[in-house]
Amino acid sequence: MEQTLKITNVLSDPTRYYIYQYITKRHKEVTVQEVADNFNIHPNVARLHLSKLEDVNMLISETKKTGKGGRPSRLYRLSDDVIQLHFPFRDYMLLSKVAIETMLSLGEVGRQALFLTGKRFGTELIEQELAKRSLGDELNFEEKLTILKNAATLAGFYPEFDANADQTKIYFQIFNCPFKEVAEEHDDVCSMHHEFLKGMFEVLFDSVELLEKENMISGCDACSYQALVTN
Repeated sequence: MEQTLKITNVLSDPTRYYIYQYITKRHKEVTVQEVADNFNIHPNVARLHLSKLEDVNMLISETKKTGKGGRPSRLYRLSDDVIQLHFPFRDYMLLSKVAIETMLSLGEVGRQALFLTGKRFGTELIEQELAKRSLGDELNFEEKLTILKNAATLAGFYPEFDANADQTKIYFQIFNCPFKEVAEEHDDVCSMHHEFLKGMFEVLFDSVELLEKENMISGCDACSYQALVTN
């Protein structure tokens, strides 16, 4: 509870909250000067906000040489610590571990059930986004891509999407995996997440081949995918 109070106190400052949001969407390290420039504040004020976020383990920092000469810069990035605020206390991480270990204890039947459930939830996520739209008009490629972005953002993935010119390949990265802590203990969680993403795509496209390129569990900065799609 004490840590929760510290975090809520730190985020109660609007500028500090928006700085944290900016860093979560930046997907890479930031400097004091960069934050100062983006928020039109003095570098000393920016440094104070960043230090407050670091004090509650929402950010971490290290000093690095920039390659431009001069003094090394202090660079700030998101902490790997899981920040969860619940009133009253809820341990959903424990619940997820119990549920997954129960399913995996059933052997192959449980594994397949886990994958099917993941795919169903991915499907439902896109269907919820489609329900917000007017019925009738067929979706074009750009509209489908926007729906994917919105759904992935809603799921907390901090995603980035891009596509090739002929609209047959979609490249995307996930900078936050909501399942990361559980996936580090159970490899099958990554397979479940793969099916979750596939379920999202299959609602929008006639055919999908989803290829994983990088995985943050293996030490990469993000989970990267390539989707071969047919409208």
